[in-house]
Amino acid sequence: MVVDMGTGVIALSAAVAIGLSAFAAAYAEKTIGAAAVGAMAEKESLFGKGLILTVIPETIVIFGLVVAILIIGMAG
Repeated sequence: MVVDMGTGVIALSAAVAIGLSAFAAAYAEKTIGAAAVGAMAEKESLFGKGLILTVIPETIVIFGLVVAILIIGMAG
């Protein structure tokens, strides 16, 4: 079985794009989530804002997914 080196590099690049963006989103959500829970503990009316601010880092993963799709799309 012969595997093309270019195909492996493309797959690795797409995996790195998804993986690093997922780690960045997780780190951001951890930090923002802890702050939001602290704010909500003091003032319950901040629940909506805290929820929205906690969800925003998920866009980082979506951007990573788009980049991975573009990398795979450009290759083939």
